[in-house]
Amino acid sequence: MDATEWWLLAGAAVVVELLTGTFFLLMLALGFSAGAVAAMLGVAQTAQLVTAAVVGGGAVAVWGIWRRRRARHAQPESNPDLLLDVGALVHVEHWQDDGCAVVRHRGAHWLAQIEGSSAPVAGTPSRQADDQRLRAVQTWRIVAVRGNRLVIAPASPAAPSPAGVDAAGQPPHG
Repeated sequence: MDATEWWLLAGAAVVVELLTGTFFLLMLALGFSAGAVAAMLGVAQTAQLVTAAVVGGGAVAVWGIWRRRRARHAQPESNPDLLLDVGALVHVEHWQDDGCAVVRHRGAHWLAQIEGSSAPVAGTPSRQADDQRLRAVQTWRIVAVRGNRLVIAPASPAAPSPAGVDAAGQPPHG
């Protein structure tokens, strides 16, 4: 095959990927590009096909393995790729008697609970000491969203807020 034909195949794969959103087609486009480079180097047609197949197929395999491994680690409720709220900083407006907090995030009030507590329990002596220590924290980071409740953890003092968001989780003014 001529290098031009390989480049046309690569371009067609990119166009179809843009229309369908299938990232795997970009990996195949890499294989077609490798076939084009092999053709430009004057390699025989069989070697061009093998080069395109190895590079394209290898890229698809590596991408598939990487996606599967990454998907295992991120639970949907705390996956920032699925929930844009995860990682945002919030301030507690006030604490309720049941141990939940009311925070303002994206222009609305949300109930929030501290990470690690499946259900807020107030009133026990050990919990009261923890509550006093945690209630002194000013800035919190959203670590998960469970239903309509945010799960928060103390934000580290050196942690920068996400790009385009101020410490209250709001877009910057100005």
